[in-house]
Amino acid sequence: MPRLRARRQWRIGFVLALLALWMLAAGSAAQAAASAQLQRQREQFARAYALAQQGDPAWQRDAKALQDYPLYPYLEAAYLLHDLGSAHAARVRDYLARHGALIPGRELRRAWLDRLARKQDWQQYLAFYAPGLGATYDCRELQAQAMQGGTLTFDGAFAALWDAPRLPDACAALLQLANTQGLLTPERLWDRIQRALRARAAGTLTQTLAWLPAAQQPGAQRLALALSDPAGALAQAGAWPDTGHAREAMTLALTRRARDDADAARAAWQALRGRFELDAVQVDRIEAALALYQAVSLEPGSLRALAALPAAAQTPLTREWRARVALAQGDWPAVLAAIRAMPAAQREDKEWRYFEARALAATGATTQADARWRALARSATYYGFLAADQVQRPYALCPRDPPAQTAATAAVEADPGMQRAFEWYALNRLAHARREWNAALPGLDHAQRYAAVVLAHRRGWVDRAIFLLNHGAYLRDYSLRFPLAERTRVVRDARHAGIDPAWAFAIIRTESAWISDARSGADARGLMQLLPGTAAQLARRNGLPWEGAASLDDPSVNIALGTRYLQHLADRFGAQWLASAAYNAGPAALQRWLDKRATLPPDVFVATIPYPETRGYVESTMAFSVIYDWRLHQDPVRLSARMQPFGSAYAVPDAQAPRAAVVCSVEDLAAQGDAPPPAAASTQPAPSASVHAAAAGATP
Repeated sequence: MPRLRARRQWRIGFVLALLALWMLAAGSAAQAAASAQLQRQREQFARAYALAQQGDPAWQRDAKALQDYPLYPYLEAAYLLHDLGSAHAARVRDYLARHGALIPGRELRRAWLDRLARKQDWQQYLAFYAPGLGATYDCRELQAQAMQGGTLTFDGAFAALWDAPRLPDACAALLQLANTQGLLTPERLWDRIQRALRARAAGTLTQTLAWLPAAQQPGAQRLALALSDPAGALAQAGAWPDTGHAREAMTLALTRRARDDADAARAAWQALRGRFELDAVQVDRIEAALALYQAVSLEPGSLRALAALPAAAQTPLTREWRARVALAQGDWPAVLAAIRAMPAAQREDKEWRYFEARALAATGATTQADARWRALARSATYYGFLAADQVQRPYALCPRDPPAQTAATAAVEADPGMQRAFEWYALNRLAHARREWNAALPGLDHAQRYAAVVLAHRRGWVDRAIFLLNHGAYLRDYSLRFPLAERTRVVRDARHAGIDPAWAFAIIRTESAWISDARSGADARGLMQLLPGTAAQLARRNGLPWEGAASLDDPSVNIALGTRYLQHLADRFGAQWLASAAYNAGPAALQRWLDKRATLPPDVFVATIPYPETRGYVESTMAFSVIYDWRLHQDPVRLSARMQPFGSAYAVPDAQAPRAAVVCSVEDLAAQGDAPPPAAASTQPAPSASVHAAAAGATP
């Protein structure tokens, strides 16, 4: 009997195993079929969308098989938008009734409202208007109501528009109508002028002053001139009357002129100060600006001028530049005095914690300095790494495994907006994908947003973590925040260029956050944010392919050229941190700074860079180089070894470079405001390389 029972159990087990294998095979086959179906739909959509954008009714042939495809609503909208002039209102209304809340519906509604506004068909404009489309459409809606016999009042929607420091040109007609109806009283106009001054909105100021009574316009015109042309305003100020608005204009002109030419501003101040009865606040603003911008240029006497400012004239900038000038002068007691004069919150910034320790060490208080450095070394930041190097501590990089998000993941995968975002990404229409992502994200809870980032990571969407994983425990999601995307290409091209791959990764992360089609206001493009002119020169110099500015959106082109540009800057300036500064601010700006700062220690030089953006950029790229080095090699080169003094030749770190151990302790986690993870994985030396093209993140 026991033998018979065992045989029966074996048969049951065998049958169950076969059943499980069959179910697995069936599931795999179903998944493969679904994947093939989705790929067919993508190809059909791409064809249909191209036809619809061209106004070809043949788009409807493929559309029949796409009614369950997430991007289906875009097809009809594209067709209607192509020839909106001949579209029938009924068809537009029908589409908006079905899809008006979606992005293509909002685009169609805007375009249709633009058409109605051009025709001045205000009755139909009101029929098609919907809130939430932007100030242009809100202004026209109020204008349409007035044109249809409604009463324009200074409250509600109009007051909200009026309070904005800037409005689009489409609002000019509404504002003129409000002025004609007597709504824009001098008091309201001056309120708007003051808001425009605070926002540095010169266009708003110029528009508004034209509605003032004639006798009040000169005062506003002086303010406008001070805002747009400070030097011109100061040249005329000697002939201005001593009125309240003239004093305000002179104060504004002096503070703005000081940014460009502190010496010229001081000379104008000396010539004009006896001409106007300024109040104490205005005098403090002027004196603070003059002292600040002389300090930024490291002019003699600037430290004394900053220290002499009365408490009422002090600002966070004047306090920090007092410390920066003292650093540049190597006056460590003055550094201590400047830092200790800061408010507690400013003094707790990692930069000032680090330099307070430097000053303590330089003045003989080594025990206190070491204690401060050890505490700061628990932070995985630029100043945390520098502090760790001062006391030869390990680096506190504490990775965590992403938490399981099964329910949240399912919710994201079922969300129609996220489905559209992921489909646009799969079709390589990145701008469309980002718009859908940004529209869908507010509707997700915290767990779902995190799940969305992880899903994007798995699908190769490399930039979605940048705005989300920037606080709390998320800071330890290094595989998401510091991706090894394009790893083979980045490592190969960096080595061909003779630079450290970790540096190239850090530049990409800082420049574009892995947005491959990123475009700056200066027209810098792609992952490494190259200007087309610079890229063309690099291509010619290095014999690399170049097919015009649009090719910079191609990572293979951008990375090859960007790494060669880093090589060029490293050859010229030597140290990685200097080349990084030149990459951000330009070689000419860096050379100006070197003329005054070349002998400063690297950490002090960085702290005295005049441009806040470049200062932060260098700090970020240097810290990111450490983190990427850790992700690539597990034992990162110490940051201090990358901070070679000016005059050093650049060299890729080799096996002899000093490297830091990496630890993660309960104390380190507590310093980051986080509890230790439940598993012992927090003690691992480094995360394994991601198998996905991961998402980028925020500054640590």
